[in-house]
Formats: sequence, C-alpha cells, structure tokens
Amino acid sequence: MHPDIHFCNVCGQASEFRVPDGDHLPRHVCPACGHIQYLNPKVIVGVIPEHADGRVLMCRRNIEPRLGLWTFPAGFMELGETSAQGAAREAQEEAQVDVQVDDLLMVINVPYVSQVYLIHRGTMRSEHFGPTFESSEVKLMREDEIPWDEIAFPTILHSLRRFFEDRAKGRYELHSLDLSFRPRPPQRAEIAGDAATP
Repeated sequence: MHPDIHFCNVCGQASEFRVPDGDHLPRHVCPACGHIQYLNPKVIVGVIPEHADGRVLMCRRNIEPRLGLWTFPAGFMELGETSAQGAAREAQEEAQVDVQVDDLLMVINVPYVSQVYLIHRGTMRSEHFGPTFESSEVKLMREDEIPWDEIAFPTILHSLRRFFEDRAKGRYELHSLDLSFRPRPPQRAEIAGDAATP
C-alpha cells in the first residue's frame, strides 16, 4: 500500500512514515519542512466509441498488461484535463479515432489496485481509425462479435455489458460498481466467470 519514499519531494530531506497531527493514517512526512506526501488513487478514463451503424470500436492491446486482449480506448487521466478530454485523447492515442465524448456510463472503484474508472459513451466523428503503438488491431464490432472471453480487464467487460443493456432498453443510465476483491488465479478468472453470467 505504501511504496518506499525515502526523501521529501519539496526539500530533499529524509522523510518519516508516521501519522501526522490531526490525521488518521500514516503518511510520508518531512521532519524538516513539514511537507506531507499523500498517495492517492489513480484515475482511469475511457470511452466506448460508437459508429453510426451501432458497432463499437475495440482495440487489441499491443502492450502489457494483458497483451493481445481486447479493450476499448482507456488509460490514465492526465493533470489539467477533464475526464471527457482524457477519454478523447486516449481514443486518439490508442485508435486514431476522433470521438465526441458523451455522458458518463460507469464509475468503477477498484480499491485493490487503488484505481477509479470513469467510462464515457462516445460517438465517432469520422470513419478514420487504425492501429497504434498501443493497439495492434482496431476493429468495429457488433455486440455479437465482441470476443467476451478475450476482454482484457473486468472493468472493460462490465462497462460493455452495461452499454449494450442500456442501448437495448433505449435509455442510458449512470452505473456504479465496486470491484472490491482481487481476482484469484488462474489469471483472468474474473473475465471467464463474468462472461458466463447472463
């Protein structure tokens, strides 16, 4: 939970790991200048790009983790951008696609890796897309063409399922989900189990 932080990132002095006054958790505290280094969850932003014909754009991962498995564009949010801006950037970086990023679809908490996912719906603005350094293959897919047993992460699988369920109902909602427990071996057992669930 606490990577080794040996020095203050403000003044360079050796830090201490202790509970600061008025706090409830141990932090990395500088005894010289008093700076506290807080460690916070990472935010991942993503978008499900929808084509005018209803197909969605999927990417085969060309990088670890989960090399060779499928996802939609998603990645770490950068400083100074909104979740929609970050999702649009990821779509360009991973699929060369210009996406109008629409409303939030999913908020997923993954505390066992200290991550929060913000997944948007999106509309492709053009026909152009293609592979990138991060994606070896980029492909438009109907719901029945999604390789459900080759989805990279449970967050991606749950988001796709909610997207297609909402679309079938003709009404999109904002969904939330807590993935509280780290999956047990074999690797990707969480995907195989979810894929079998109606």
